[in-house]
Amino acid sequence: MSEHKGYALVTGASSGIGAVYADRLAQQGYDLILVARNQQRLEGLAARLTAHTRRDVQVVVADLNQPDDLARVAALLQDDKRISLLVNNAGVGAGGTLLESSVEAMDAMILLNVLALTRLAKAAAGNFVEQGRGTIINIASVVAVAPTLLNGVYGATKAYVLAFSESLRHELSDKGVNVHVVLPGATATEFFEAAGMSVDALPKTMVMTTEKLVDAALAGLAQGEAVTVPSLPDSADWAAFEAARQALLPNLSRSEPAARYGVITA
Repeated sequence: MSEHKGYALVTGASSGIGAVYADRLAQQGYDLILVARNQQRLEGLAARLTAHTRRDVQVVVADLNQPDDLARVAALLQDDKRISLLVNNAGVGAGGTLLESSVEAMDAMILLNVLALTRLAKAAAGNFVEQGRGTIINIASVVAVAPTLLNGVYGATKAYVLAFSESLRHELSDKGVNVHVVLPGATATEFFEAAGMSVDALPKTMVMTTEKLVDAALAGLAQGEAVTVPSLPDSADWAAFEAARQALLPNLSRSEPAARYGVITA
């Protein structure tokens, strides 16, 4: 059995990316707290992981769009000192346009992808700072930097996750807490079906398996990456993207408008 590393709490753990994170983290030496809505799937996964890894695997059945359930999971993250890692994976997507989307679906997506993720990250951060150690992994998407690819609300929620993660990493960097954000591309999960799309419509060269995605993401974490884009061949491309963004900073807030606008100043 691997060295015990504490407990990892994984949201959206009953299938897809969350289930693979659970498997890989158990193999790395973490006990698990698995959070999702589907009790049958959670209990089945917990039984398989316990038999395979001999780790303690606990399940928490919760719908993170329900205030009481979200508060219950946040309280667990804030108070349970055994927890040393959070995988903020629960999320939902959409493939249609804004005009085609229902208000209810948009609200639910924002609640889960933004509000729930933020509440849980804050709860974990408080716990981890108090202990002087811990890791928060937030699952975003490549649409965070390519917002025209899918539904605009979905892209905006994932852009929030990226911005929030980078800010939180900066805030906690001197407190012993690591924040890692993962930007998956198209992945072979139930996401597409839930969003009313078919993954089979995409070229196979664009679609990564969940196993490859999570293995690459955990390798990026181990290598010290702040942002991992599992399919990006050259990390220098992301470094160039970040450098271009940083180059804008000195001129983003100035007392005078740019000359190209022709505004006459006294």
